[in-house]
Amino acid sequence: MTAESALPSSTGTAGNPPGLDLVKLRTHLDEARPGLVTGPLTARLMPGGRSNLTYGVTDGTGQWVVRRPPLGHVLATAHDMAREYRVISALAPTDVPVPGAVLLCEEPEVLGAPFYVMEHVPGTPYRTARQLAGLGPERTRAAVLHLVDTLVALHAVDPDEVGLTGFGRPEGFLERQLRRWGKQLDASRSRELPGIDELHGALTAGLPASPAPAVVHGDYRLDNVLLGPDDRINAVLDWEMSTLGDPLTDLGLLVMYSSLRRLPGVPVTDSGHAPGHPDAAELIERYASGSGRDTGRIAWYAAFAYFKLAVILEGIHYRYTLGQTVGAGFDRIGELVPVFIEDGLATLRKG
Repeated sequence: MTAESALPSSTGTAGNPPGLDLVKLRTHLDEARPGLVTGPLTARLMPGGRSNLTYGVTDGTGQWVVRRPPLGHVLATAHDMAREYRVISALAPTDVPVPGAVLLCEEPEVLGAPFYVMEHVPGTPYRTARQLAGLGPERTRAAVLHLVDTLVALHAVDPDEVGLTGFGRPEGFLERQLRRWGKQLDASRSRELPGIDELHGALTAGLPASPAPAVVHGDYRLDNVLLGPDDRINAVLDWEMSTLGDPLTDLGLLVMYSSLRRLPGVPVTDSGHAPGHPDAAELIERYASGSGRDTGRIAWYAAFAYFKLAVILEGIHYRYTLGQTVGAGFDRIGELVPVFIEDGLATLRKG
């Protein structure tokens, strides 16, 4: 998801972007939140959203963001609007910066699927080293360290105190994660992938004992937050994978993304190569110092992150071979999968 200091109006057929009927949206907002909207709505489909669709909406005065599942999607559990709305609502009074929750609509009659509305937050998501180069080394370093500090703040939240009791099943979290991603791999198998079963087996055999459960974001990285002009995080976005579970899975993913090889010409973030970006060891130490958690097994969690990304990318490659992807860049996704497998194995061996 992206956001800017202003939302230029951009419309599609009959004034509506795909998947967003502005007349029905306005009617629903007027009924549910009288007085919120004061003028005609315009909207645009915002770039950068992963699996859910994200729109910037404005009446010329106020600005909001609407989130809904992909068009035609039927597996609601993978695109649970109520889940995202619940977690940002719960985190609002905490030290974790999130957009203000405005409204949840679970009636598909309005937009054809459940959706929610949140406040627009200004800021910039940084995905590449080139983008971060504009900040310079000192500002980049400060921004990434604040990213770690915000993760510490998230994992310090007591789920019961903010109304997130039952938000997930922490018991057996890692075992279920490994089974889930193993099944995802099996569903996408279309070619030989040397080392993938070895990596999955090694992760299963070396399963660590999880620390006390926490609210887990599930996809925590630099381009899922909005940085303000002061290089502080204005909002953490994309909570669709959030749950209660092992907090070190978030740290492992952050370490993995910060350690990725430079892979020219492929659509994978290379922000870890930006001048001033702290290395993985410093990120781990920063988190350990702030949280008080034992990070001695973080290599397992980073290797698990490599495995998950390998499975996700293989799934995309499989859909590409079936002609089910739209857009440029998918032809090289398959090249990435062996890289993630190799680096996952190497991470486990090095410890």
